[in-house]
This record gives sequence, structure tokens and C-alpha cells, in this order.
Amino acid sequence: MTTTVKELLTKGEVIGSYPVMKELRTDLSEAEYLALYDEMKLEGYRLFALCVDDEIVSLAGIVKRVNFYHKHHIFIYDLITSSNHRSKGYGKQLLEYIHTFAEESGADCVALDSGFPRVDAHRFYEEKMGYEKKSYSFRRKV
Repeated sequence: MTTTVKELLTKGEVIGSYPVMKELRTDLSEAEYLALYDEMKLEGYRLFALCVDDEIVSLAGIVKRVNFYHKHHIFIYDLITSSNHRSKGYGKQLLEYIHTFAEESGADCVALDSGFPRVDAHRFYEEKMGYEKKSYSFRRKV
């Protein structure tokens, strides 16, 4: 069994990641996923996959950003491990890869948002990965 992390760069690789991303972003059609990915890529979005024997089992979608709150940081927009592969350490491996990437990129921290219903994810971030809950994230549809 070979485990690797790679950045998804081709349209075929991004299409191949859709079934895993769909588990997190359940409202996205494949066409919408690809269209939004193309727009996000123009703003620096990068998609990394942890693969086991060439099968994508975990994804992290990130952007390098700067603001007054986090300063120079990597923001994780998407982080998901396929339900068939959870509790095997793959999410931890991918997140550790992102932490190293952030450090090598000169970032001060890695930040993310997570929805209220994702209690297991919150426990993972806080207890296993050392994240601290700093704020609530708010939005209003217009």
C-alpha cells in the first residue's frame, strides 16, 4: 500500500476528486464544482489529495492569504476524508502535510471554518491536531 500527497493540477485529476468532495459539499453538482474550481484557482486556490494506491481518499483545498487577524496564513476551505477511509489516519497525514506546506510558505498559522454539525471533525481538530476554537463565522445571504 502506497500513500502519497499530491497537488491536483489537471482537469482530469479535479474531476476524479469530485466523489470525495461531494461528501463534504453535498449541494454541488459536478459541473458546478468544476466551474467554481476554475474561478477559485484564479484566486490562488490549490487542491491537494492524499492517495492510497492512486485512489483519492482525502482532500484539502487551501489558499495562502494575509489579513489583520491571522496575518500570513493558509486558509483551508475544504478538508474531507472519504467515509470509506475514515479513522485510518489519512486526514491527520494530509493536515500535517498542509502544516508543513504552510511553514515552508512562511505562513504564521493554518486556519479553517467548520460547520456546527461536524462535531467529530471539531474533536479531531482540537484534540488530535492542536487547533483552538477562536471565533464564530457569520454570513448573511443577499
